[in-house]
Amino acid sequence: MTIAGLVLVGLAAALHVFIFYLESIAWTSPRARATFGTTEAEAETTKSLAFNQGFYNLFLALAVFIGLIVFGAGSAAVGLTLVFVGAGSMLAAALVLALSSRELLASALKQGTLPLFGVVCLLAGVLV
Repeated sequence: MTIAGLVLVGLAAALHVFIFYLESIAWTSPRARATFGTTEAEAETTKSLAFNQGFYNLFLALAVFIGLIVFGAGSAAVGLTLVFVGAGSMLAAALVLALSSRELLASALKQGTLPLFGVVCLLAGVLV
């Protein structure tokens, strides 16, 4: 279960790097505007906010990636702590998104499913 959990949180981190790209680099592009449902004018107006938000996603991903590296290097306790902090924060952010608006529930599910399953698998592996 631990390996499955590590793979799932690694995928969640990769997804958050992609979200970083959309929000911080490609925010005004047609792809990002279609993904987030914004008009060209809305994207221009919210560009600085999205830029900042994207970095939050990147930092969560980095916590997970660093945790995976530290875990792989043999320091399981430190590595898992970083993984749980990063993936748990991803999960908490998805919950806040879901609770903020019913219209954002699908986005919250996309953002939160991988970290949820990863954390559950890791907990099952640790508690066994």
